[in-house]
Amino acid sequence: MDTAERAYLDYNATAPLREEAARALVHALERVGNASSVHAEGRAARAALEAARAEVAALVEADPAAVIFTSGGSEANALALAPGFARPGEAGAEVLLVGAGEHPCVLDGHRFPADAVERIPLDAHGVADLAWLEARLSALTGRRALVSLQLANNETGVVQPVAEAARIAHAHGASIHTDAVQAPGKIPVSIRALGVDAMTLSAHKIGGPQGAGALVLASEGYGLDRLVRGGGQERGFRAGTENVPAIVGFGAAARLVREHLDGERERLARLGAAFAAAVREKAPEAVVFGDGAPRLPNTILFAVPGLRAETALIAFDLGGVALSSGSACSSGKVKRSHVLDAMGVDPSLAEGALRLSCGYATRDAEVIRFASVLENIEARRVRRSRAA
Repeated sequence: MDTAERAYLDYNATAPLREEAARALVHALERVGNASSVHAEGRAARAALEAARAEVAALVEADPAAVIFTSGGSEANALALAPGFARPGEAGAEVLLVGAGEHPCVLDGHRFPADAVERIPLDAHGVADLAWLEARLSALTGRRALVSLQLANNETGVVQPVAEAARIAHAHGASIHTDAVQAPGKIPVSIRALGVDAMTLSAHKIGGPQGAGALVLASEGYGLDRLVRGGGQERGFRAGTENVPAIVGFGAAARLVREHLDGERERLARLGAAFAAAVREKAPEAVVFGDGAPRLPNTILFAVPGLRAETALIAFDLGGVALSSGSACSSGKVKRSHVLDAMGVDPSLAEGALRLSCGYATRDAEVIRFASVLENIEARRVRRSRAA
């Protein structure tokens, strides 16, 4: 099938590269110069790098000097989630408290001992239990904690109460990090308004290139355990020659997201409502997960009882629609979502979870294609069920 006829609805996995970001990336590729060199070419590369840093900082209302570029969101999370992470003038953490529905790069990518890590429970809607968090922090007498709570879940789209979690954390002397990679371009994101100490961003989630991300700190002066040691790049926090072309593309995408946020939020809300209506109309038995909580406007995680995710994904793909399961591991196999497990969803239903996520290039025609394919899939499921 011609790719022009396909409906790409997997933006939470990766968004298509924006044309402006691609042009910026190619232009940077065509120029020579190491950003650490003092000659004219090196200074030009440094200027492009710092311009991109300013754009990424502006996206989340941060200080450019507090933006550390990395190879992506996973590295940024690993950089922050270590015992050496410390607020200015304070000691590091002994305990890590993470949301039970965090991305695997948070659940498995931290650098704390296993016995020093605890998971913040989720309620049935996928929202973190802040009463549990406050009680646990109160019980950690004399032990400093680091909290990590994602701003928006990559599977359900549920928006977490991060600002309230930050207030609780700081009241108990803890620091707090948020993995915010899914949020920019869909909801307003401000490190100041959220009150967090650190925030993770990723270029390819907002239409920038893969291979660039950032750890954004609330200010300068934080302590970090370096992951990559060597030269003094990124103010000594991340050694290695910066990937200037990818970072420049990141900056271009960040500028576009910031400039068009209000209109895009309204458009995504309209599209999301249309997709949700299609799910309910074509598959009346479908369950939408996190439906009772605030969610990103672009994300719907749903399951139809009796429909397995593997079967549905293939059928959607053959019909020209790209979706994902609730959780796809690096090998591409489908497995049951740990997020839905943490929400207490029945395993037989969780195994059928399908995630739809739209974005900046999604159009009304893709809603129609999705609805048509879902209708066909559901008709076949009903026929099989009646014949059984």
